Amino acid sequence: MTTTGEQQTDWADPRWGGTALDWVADQLRPLGRRVTGPVEARVRPWSLVWRVPTDGDDVWFKANNPGTAHEAGLLAALARLAPERVLRPIGVDAGRGWSLLPAGGESLRDVLSRDRDLSRWERVLPEYAELQLTTAPHADELLVLGLPDHRPERMPELFDALLDDREALLLGEEGGLSPEAYARLRDHRDRYAEDCRLLAVSGIPATVQHDDLHDGNVFVVGAGHRFFDWGDASLAHPFGTLLVTLRSVAHSFELPPGDPTLARLRDAYLEAWTGRHDGATLRELAGTAMRITTVSRALSWRRALDTADPARREYVEAVPGWLEELLAPNPG
Repeated sequence: MTTTGEQQTDWADPRWGGTALDWVADQLRPLGRRVTGPVEARVRPWSLVWRVPTDGDDVWFKANNPGTAHEAGLLAALARLAPERVLRPIGVDAGRGWSLLPAGGESLRDVLSRDRDLSRWERVLPEYAELQLTTAPHADELLVLGLPDHRPERMPELFDALLDDREALLLGEEGGLSPEAYARLRDHRDRYAEDCRLLAVSGIPATVQHDDLHDGNVFVVGAGHRFFDWGDASLAHPFGTLLVTLRSVAHSFELPPGDPTLARLRDAYLEAWTGRHDGATLRELAGTAMRITTVSRALSWRRALDTADPARREYVEAVPGWLEELLAPNPG
């Protein structure tokens, strides 16, 4: 199940660790800061994150695997295009997939754990939509940086290719797609292509789509918010974001399917596009975008797990799991 063709670095190699720590020190030096103690590490198959103590606030170093390495260059671009909506990196090495970020403060999850005020999302989502609208004219630049291309016109081809990757789908294996589900997905290809066509001609431009926007990936900064952890991002129809966001909100607040609160959050997000489209059309497009984005989620997981790290086995069911969601009732 190889998608990048690149060899992942051994993050446990002390020589790699020394080189990375030297790089962190080099990025801090112009700021008059230095590392003051050992790092705290969190390792996943798709990334390594260090919390690095300094003589100022802690900083955060991230190394991405080849399947998610586009995140580093994307961070630098977003900091330039939408500086109020992301953290400004202290340093970025796009070639190696490395980034160094300042502390971001409290996450939205931390805040909601104390104050279960669902209306906070009504302030978050328009700010995220603003970021998407700001970056849409720069789509070609983002593709050059390596952002995966999940534009609607490309998704039918990507869907077909994913169906051919039987290893990634765990076809017939425990936790994977059953032969029956696989046959249904192949029969669904024409419907999927038509959904993608409708989005492609909708007049809504493709832009950066986070693909994993939940309360753990949002910092609360004063009266506003900043968005982080862009390793799953792609260039896609913007409304696909709602798939993960609305599901995560429903899970966190124990809301049943079809709860009016979820519709209110969806509409708060869609408000940014009402200048050129009526509400009914936007809501229909949102439902379609959420359907096709189940395939985007499967592709994101496949890229993230394109590694020899044995720990990947813990997550491999996410690829067929998200793909099978395409057969579920409309998530909108």
